[in-house]
Amino acid sequence: MGRVSDNDENHRAQSERDFSQGLPDHHNPLGGIGGAPAALSALTLRLVLAAVGCALSVVGAVVAYWVGAPAGIIVAFIVVAALAAVNIVVVARRKRRGEPG
Repeated sequence: MGRVSDNDENHRAQSERDFSQGLPDHHNPLGGIGGAPAALSALTLRLVLAAVGCALSVVGAVVAYWVGAPAGIIVAFIVVAALAAVNIVVVARRKRRGEPG
């Protein structure tokens, strides 16, 4: 069950090829104006920033609890950490699919 079939590998290669050429039905309104380059995704940067934000938010929540900060501040730190964690999952899935960036 853990084996990757040839069909899965072909699909992954085809998917990476599709993303490198751009998604179907995508229109870049600035493409061709003044020789503007195609937009590139910075998924790795987004992943690193989300991980740093998640870690700092968790540390902030622990420190706020330790010093006896109001509950609203602690909850705010936890909400930001949860949002960063969701962002990490979304970006990791996109990178696993083979999107550039």
